[in-house]
Amino acid sequence: MTNQIGRHSNLYALLVGISCYLPNQLPGGNTYQNLSGSVRDIAQVEEFLKGSRGVPTEHILKLTATGTATGRLYEPPTRLPTYENIVAAFRQLIQMAQPGEHVYIHYSGHGGRVRTLLPDLKVPNGIDEVLVPFNIGSPSARYLRDIELACLLQEMIKKDLLVTLVLDCCHAGGATRGERDLAVRGLGFVDTTPRPTESRVASQEDLARTWLHLQTNSILATTRSSGWLPRSRGYILLAACLSYEKAYEYAFDGKQKNGVLTYWLLKCLQQIRPGFTYKQLHDTLVAKVHGQFARQTPQLEGDANRIVFTSEHAQSRYAVAVTRTDTTTKRVLINAGQVHPIAKGAKFTIFPSSIINPTEDAAELAVASITQLGATDSWATIDQSFQDNPIEGGMRAVLLDPGSDTLRSTLRLSPQDALLSTIDQHTALQRLEAALQSEGLGFVWLANDYSQADYQVTINTNSEYIIGDSSGQIIPNLRPALHIVDSTAPAQVIQRLVHLTMYRNVESLRNTDFQSPLADKLVIEVLGRQRDYTPMDPLQLQPFNTQGRIPPLEVGEWLFLRITNNAPSALNIAVLNLGPDWSISQVPLFGGDIYFVSFDPGQHHVIPLLVDLPRGYRLAKQVIKIFGTIGTTSFRWLELPALDQPLAMARTRGAVEVLTNVVRKVWLTMNEPTSDTHELYPAAHPSKEWVTAQIEVLVRRS
Repeated sequence: MTNQIGRHSNLYALLVGISCYLPNQLPGGNTYQNLSGSVRDIAQVEEFLKGSRGVPTEHILKLTATGTATGRLYEPPTRLPTYENIVAAFRQLIQMAQPGEHVYIHYSGHGGRVRTLLPDLKVPNGIDEVLVPFNIGSPSARYLRDIELACLLQEMIKKDLLVTLVLDCCHAGGATRGERDLAVRGLGFVDTTPRPTESRVASQEDLARTWLHLQTNSILATTRSSGWLPRSRGYILLAACLSYEKAYEYAFDGKQKNGVLTYWLLKCLQQIRPGFTYKQLHDTLVAKVHGQFARQTPQLEGDANRIVFTSEHAQSRYAVAVTRTDTTTKRVLINAGQVHPIAKGAKFTIFPSSIINPTEDAAELAVASITQLGATDSWATIDQSFQDNPIEGGMRAVLLDPGSDTLRSTLRLSPQDALLSTIDQHTALQRLEAALQSEGLGFVWLANDYSQADYQVTINTNSEYIIGDSSGQIIPNLRPALHIVDSTAPAQVIQRLVHLTMYRNVESLRNTDFQSPLADKLVIEVLGRQRDYTPMDPLQLQPFNTQGRIPPLEVGEWLFLRITNNAPSALNIAVLNLGPDWSISQVPLFGGDIYFVSFDPGQHHVIPLLVDLPRGYRLAKQVIKIFGTIGTTSFRWLELPALDQPLAMARTRGAVEVLTNVVRKVWLTMNEPTSDTHELYPAAHPSKEWVTAQIEVLVRRS
């Protein structure tokens, strides 16, 4: 079905596709191999923009290089993607589009690396990422550098244009050849051919000024996620892969090749519903690509909560991606594992990828249970289907049950002997027990008379439900008060207990496999504090002289950590902040929407963290938890809102929200133990593939 979302004529596009590089041999002897699918990518993107988005032909600028069997080109010189023509097309695009209108840029071809024109800013690697014009074999030809692309995008942002940039190419960090039936859009070398250095985009001073400006708006200025541009919220960037990965092209129909990113991007755009954000689009893209190419991870940068092809925003609801399906064994591969934390037997509800809110009662397709646990990816067997629709890669899964008693909590309902007889605590606790059956199954169970309970619930003299820990001590920062006369209070109490259980599971997660090759290889060093700090300014750290302890920090100070990967393999690093208000949030490492960074073996980075406290707190503990994983995964679905604000549960993402909506339908049909099934793959060793470390910081407000 053709997707009619966002049809408008206020969208302008620049499409660049290079299948033929002529001459493709560089002066040093290296070769940019001709590609098969780049021009086809552009033709299909153009067809989509015209047909599904209603973009007029005159709004689309197109540069392509299509080779013939005799080594000649189809296109006239003015339509060829030379450096000069690409820059001129950018300028024309900026002139055509008016403030508030949309600009879409799509590049399919080779990516490369050259020595930078800004050695003082591009420290330590001294490399510019580049797009490769079709005639780069000529020593007089020039690359389009990332520092130039940044300037062009900055001009668009200043004009108040809504920019989406898609780069279906490598970073030239991979091999020169792909695997069987694959081609790679990049080379594994740095081109040192002497070339003209004068830019047609801006002076070298302006290039440096723009790059520095973008870097100073980044929290982590020494590294970049996609490898193309510093952080900015002024545009959306979809890059084909991480900087150390390959961007493939592949014949999906068995005949003609397409860029993997372009192919799945168009498939996803044709299926999304109104209200779909770029974050949700990216989640679906990663799942689709990883279903076939585990070593290609599409990257998203920019304003991720913007709704696709609009200027509106929506808060994404995070879920786990289904990355692969095995119809013969009724199994699905889910991008979740031991690191999250879940166990064998964990249950997930599966929703279509097009669903905006994965808590709609009629939307769930099936329930699946984890039967083969991995570190970041796990196989799950379909236990029950609710609809006839097939399960496909890119669909979304939401956790219902963590799968292990160690990840569940037990509850004891404790009546008070001294409570006034006018307070009907017996009925109030009965209602709570009834709510537990529908709201807490999978995460919170009722303790028996002979076991220690993790939580206790009592009624106080104000007729309010009170949650205490195993010793009966009242758990702080749970607001607002929940009165027993409120008909919704029992469900809210159980939801809070589920929330606390999830928080505890994340906080207490450790990898205790001391034989893991990653054991003790993620090293966190606390370097010191600084009162005032701006990225790119010289550090003036005040080290801690407390024999390894971190003294209390003031709100507004910066804490500096050095993270080092001493493992024998690259690790993807993510940081979670666990707050005193029972919130969990993933820390963006670039001041925007980049939530993990790949660290090569031996690599380290200094990360500055701005210290803060929730409003109303004078002194509280913050927990900073760092994860290192060999596989790529998301931790956003573990995020929890604060529990000390009115209507907090209404904003909860993930399992709590789903439990309150679909658990009556799902769980009550799934209360039998999951039987073991014959696995087609050898047993995984998930503990060998992840590691975590954490520090605790006491923060005070003076």
